[in-house]
Amino acid sequence: MQDPLVDVSDLHIRYRTGGGEVHAVRGVSLRVGVGESVGIVGESGSGKSTIARAIVGLVKPSEGLVAVDGEIVAGTASASFKRSNRWKVQMVFQDPYGSLDPLQTPMSAVSEAIRQWRPSPRRTAQAESLDLLKSVGISEKQARSGIRSLSGGQRQRVSIARALAPQPQVIVADEPTSSLDQSAQASILNLFRRIQEERGLAIIFISHDLGLVNHLTSRVHVMKEGVVVEQGATETVLSSPNHPYTQKLVASAF
Repeated sequence: MQDPLVDVSDLHIRYRTGGGEVHAVRGVSLRVGVGESVGIVGESGSGKSTIARAIVGLVKPSEGLVAVDGEIVAGTASASFKRSNRWKVQMVFQDPYGSLDPLQTPMSAVSEAIRQWRPSPRRTAQAESLDLLKSVGISEKQARSGIRSLSGGQRQRVSIARALAPQPQVIVADEPTSSLDQSAQASILNLFRRIQEERGLAIIFISHDLGLVNHLTSRVHVMKEGVVVEQGATETVLSSPNHPYTQKLVASAF
């Protein structure tokens, strides 16, 4: 792949805990092209969410680097990624209840994000936020109501709208449907597919669920204990897995 939009190179991430050092990510490399949808899958503790946080600049690598659109987001050297360019990569978190302020309305949460990344008059940001919320399935009445009155699926739609507010090039979705019921999961996945097609976004989809990854991504990286043990076209990896760990995941999922 030439000139990848996201380039993760030989990434190592270590944490110090009371019990000693934890090597959460070990030598992971991956690339994501413009408009591509790539999955990172593995069981809890495999390191997939740690990679997600490194890609958006929330975790500093112990070794290696992460670059977005040719600029370093995080690395052992000083990152060149300026705050003014961080709009390029945004994250949708796992918990729609914990990632939003329940005292806000959806419109205020999204308009706040718009003004943070793209300074504009309050009225302009509010009008744009309302349009954005409607585009992800939130009605005007819901947009003006308290976030605490919304269901989990509706809150996740607000989170997606907020992530879209800076008009990013990449969305990192970290288990975005794991706390939702099956019907809400399906609607959120369809929403991700639609916004990717409409906006030409790249999506990095983090999940433990192979079925969801199969539905949304074209390539997948399978992680175990901080290491990518298998990668390739999603259809190929899931239909003919080579690594015993991938074979185990596939057998339990399908």
